[in-house]
Amino acid sequence: MVEIKSQDATLPSGLTLHYHEAGVGNESTVVMLHGGGPGASAWSNFSRNIDAFAEEFHVIAVDQPGFGKSSKPTEHGQYFTHSANALKELFDALGVDKAHLLGNSLGGGTAVRFALNFPDRAGRLVLMGPGGLSINVFAPDPTEGVQRLGQFAAPPGPTKEKLEAFLRTMVYDQSLITEELLDERFAAASAPESLAAMKAMGKSFSQPESFEEGLLWREAYKLRQRVLLIWGREDRVNPLDGALVALKLIPRAQLHVFGRCGHWAQLEKFDEFNRITRDFLTD
Repeated sequence: MVEIKSQDATLPSGLTLHYHEAGVGNESTVVMLHGGGPGASAWSNFSRNIDAFAEEFHVIAVDQPGFGKSSKPTEHGQYFTHSANALKELFDALGVDKAHLLGNSLGGGTAVRFALNFPDRAGRLVLMGPGGLSINVFAPDPTEGVQRLGQFAAPPGPTKEKLEAFLRTMVYDQSLITEELLDERFAAASAPESLAAMKAMGKSFSQPESFEEGLLWREAYKLRQRVLLIWGREDRVNPLDGALVALKLIPRAQLHVFGRCGHWAQLEKFDEFNRITRDFLTD
C-alpha cells in the first residue's frame, strides 16, 4: 500500500495550501488539481487515482485556494491566475522544478493558466473537461451542470437537495452519489468561509479588469506542451462539443472520450483512466 501524507505549506503570499503527497523519491512529479463544485477537494476528486500514479510518479494532489483545507481568501483576481500563482509558490516551497499537471474542470483551467504563465515549470497536461478552454459549439450555455452549480448558494441558501441535484449532473453512474458523499460535501460546502470563497471565485470570472484571463481558449495556440484532453461522452457540465475548439487550437493535443461517463472521468472510469493517463505521461 502506498503511503499518502496529508500536509500543509504556508506560502510567501500568506496563503496556506493543503495537499496530499505520495511516491516521494520517484523521478517525475504529477500535480493533481480538482474541480470547483461545492465541497470539492483533492481527496474527493482523486482518491481513486493517487495510489496508482504513486507507483511511478511523485504525486502532489492540491486543495486549490478556497477549497478543502486550504486558505479561503475572498479578495483576489481572476481565479485561474490566482490559483496558478499559488501553485507556482508551492512548487518553489517544495523544490519542484517541473511537473506534469492533471486537472479536472476548474483544475484543468488552473493547469492551462499555469502552463501559459510558467511554461518552463509545466510538463505534459492531462485535462478532464477543463474550464475556460472549452466552448460549447452545440450545447446550450450555461449548461445544466453550470445552472445547478449557480443554484446551490442562491437564496434562500444552500440545501442538501440542491447539492444532490448538482452532483447528479456530474456522473453517468448515479450510484456514485451516496448519502455519505452528500453529507461530506455538504458539510464542507455550507461552511460560511467556503460559501464566501465560492462567491469570490464566481465573481472573479466577470470582473471587467481581469475576466479575459479566464478565456483560455484565446491563448490555447500558445501551449507547447503535449496535451491529453479527456471527456465523458455524457458530460452535462462541459459537454463533449466543448472539446472541438481546444482540439483544433492546441498544437500537440489529442482527445480521448469515455462512453457512459460524465464529468468525473477520473472516478467513473478510474482503472482505464489511470492506465491511459500514465501511459501518456511516460511514453
